[in-house]
Amino acid sequence: MRKAWLLACCLAYSSLATAQETAWPSRAAAATAALEAQAPDLARKLLSERADWEPAQRMRLQLAADRYREATESIRAAREQRASTAAPVDAKTLFLQYEIYADAKLRGEPSLLPSLRRGFAALGDREAARALPAFGADLPRARNDLDAALTRQLGKKSIAQADALELVRLFVFHKVYAALLPAMPTLIAEDETRRYEIQRDVVVPGADGASLRGLVVRPKSARDAQPALLGFTIYANGDWSLSDAKAAAAHGYVGVAVYSRGKAGSPGPIAPYEHDGADAAAAIAWIARQPWCDGRVGMYGNSYNSFTQWAAAKHRPPALKAMMTSASTAPGIDVPMQGNVFLNFLYPWPLWTANNATLDGDSYGDQARWQRLDRTWYESGRAYRDLPRIDGTPNPVYSRWLQHPGYDAYWQAMTPQGDEFARIDIPVLAVTGYFDGGRVGVQHYYDEHLRHRPNADHTLLIGPWGHFAMQTGVARFVEGYQVDPSALIDLPELRYQWFDHVFRGAPKPEPLRGRVNYQVMGADAWKHAPSIEAMANERLRLYLQPASGGGEGALAEQAPARDAFSAQNVDFADRSDVDWTSPTESLLDKLDPHGGLVFASAPFAAPVELSGLFSGRLDFTTNKRDMDLTVSLYERMADGRYLLLAWHLGRASYAKDRNRRELLKPGKRQSLDFRSERLVSRRLQAGSRLVIVLALNKQRDMQINYGSGKDVSDETVADAGEPMRLRWYGDSHIDVPLMRAGEAAASIGAAR
Repeated sequence: MRKAWLLACCLAYSSLATAQETAWPSRAAAATAALEAQAPDLARKLLSERADWEPAQRMRLQLAADRYREATESIRAAREQRASTAAPVDAKTLFLQYEIYADAKLRGEPSLLPSLRRGFAALGDREAARALPAFGADLPRARNDLDAALTRQLGKKSIAQADALELVRLFVFHKVYAALLPAMPTLIAEDETRRYEIQRDVVVPGADGASLRGLVVRPKSARDAQPALLGFTIYANGDWSLSDAKAAAAHGYVGVAVYSRGKAGSPGPIAPYEHDGADAAAAIAWIARQPWCDGRVGMYGNSYNSFTQWAAAKHRPPALKAMMTSASTAPGIDVPMQGNVFLNFLYPWPLWTANNATLDGDSYGDQARWQRLDRTWYESGRAYRDLPRIDGTPNPVYSRWLQHPGYDAYWQAMTPQGDEFARIDIPVLAVTGYFDGGRVGVQHYYDEHLRHRPNADHTLLIGPWGHFAMQTGVARFVEGYQVDPSALIDLPELRYQWFDHVFRGAPKPEPLRGRVNYQVMGADAWKHAPSIEAMANERLRLYLQPASGGGEGALAEQAPARDAFSAQNVDFADRSDVDWTSPTESLLDKLDPHGGLVFASAPFAAPVELSGLFSGRLDFTTNKRDMDLTVSLYERMADGRYLLLAWHLGRASYAKDRNRRELLKPGKRQSLDFRSERLVSRRLQAGSRLVIVLALNKQRDMQINYGSGKDVSDETVADAGEPMRLRWYGDSHIDVPLMRAGEAAASIGAAR
């Protein structure tokens, strides 16, 4: 249901509504039920007010107004519109659930099952596998969302158009799925029997005598043994795994899902990350021996399920022939810490995955609990290691992680290191996005693989996508940013196009023409490069010039006097900012640096492309022995809005070596080199400026480094002492990768 809900959200409106008001309700309503009864009247009013609704909007309004034949025509128009985009594969099944509902209503059928049967009988295996996830939903959640929208309207005499469209969307969603869901178990069972051979609760041998559990899906149309595609996962949700495996079978492969040790009925303790590599390698060997497999195995999956691919590759099982990774996590690198800084949003994750043999959704989904924990911990000033005591529930996995603040042997045992990367001689496709929290892990694996095997067949694809784009498809808006049309490619289908290239000799998918394939945000264009370094032909060095008379400093091409400095003071004992949280959007109307220092370049005189990884050197003195630092790079557009391009998060004492801590020397001038691990490509328009925010981490949702030099997890507010005092000297600079066609394209005006 997770995928279905996200998919339904992704099919939201493609254009923004105006601020126009509509008189509604016609009759006063004292309760939500009375107001809901007037939702069809609202839809009819909206239809009468405009004739130029987008097809998706028009379709929902027509369904709400019981105009089913007209809704069917709008669905056809939406499909024609989708077919003309860069991702036309799902055009045939777009809004199929709504079409089936309308068909049943037009025929006067009390149950949707006959219409469902007709609809799915007309689909091929691939189309059916693609469509089915959209036919599941969390109906209680949908009811709550609709009730909340209705409650907000009680007592009002008019409704803003944007609110009206959202209310109609929620009304139609609940109405359609309330009718659909009762018929879906029968439809799914019949469809699976017709298309696939499915083995559930399969016992798969793991490493060291472990017994794992999994499932196997084979296409009924297959006559010979086929390559198998494996998703190895800790997420023991049979619906998710079965959906993925059926999609693989629909494309002519054997779809296999195997769960981590201790999950889905497998005996033994659950230890995220710790056994997956050896267990996945053993599972691959077992799969290759089965009569339905031709001896070749590919792996795929997102996030944790990409980690398991690298974990398996550490053991280099001979039958593993290809890896299709996306949003890859790298334990010890980007989870549960980044730059050696532990992140609170990962604290509930071990409870979700390790509390029971499936998933503890009640615990993980209790956002009020986790927000309360963050706030209580921050206000109390207690040690980070006390989080389980504050929460009142043990979290043994997270507590074990805190015992390893460096990238030590514990973490290194989980993924390839050194020569183990050199032995990975199979094709790898890595997909990530500019808005994907997993792109740090993707970058780590890419860097290490190419460092130890320079001729590795490792292809990188990146665009303006979020963490779940490979699972749910590319969204048109991500973190406030409107995605360019050229970036709307069909990532789920690309998976199988690439596997067909590797296993069946099909042409390589067009987006993968180079080793590094990237969409240039703002240019609506794709580019291809032989390396990340080749994405740019210049590195523009900009020095952090102190502000004169307060305000923001400058990013200047000329270095200021070596002894010039910007002063920064942070009082870690002050918790008056407990309510502050970092923005969830990347496109901002205004910038809140939260005590950070801001440095801005002069405006670019002409458009210029920024592509690659920014880096820099910070020259400073401090009165403390350590600090956690964020360097954020923004574009300030000519209209004053800010777009977060990339950032670097790191603990100063681990800047030279992720594993070996080297404390700072209070009072001594010293330097720190850094490189962002968040790849980006963006066409900056004339008038745009680059902005750097230099901030010490002090917020309730991540570990706080007080600078005492003790293990940061043991520090308390008592270790804060006097405020941290910093001087950032004139040698401090950033290096920004630019691709330019001529001298004028990259020039910026004189520094202020």
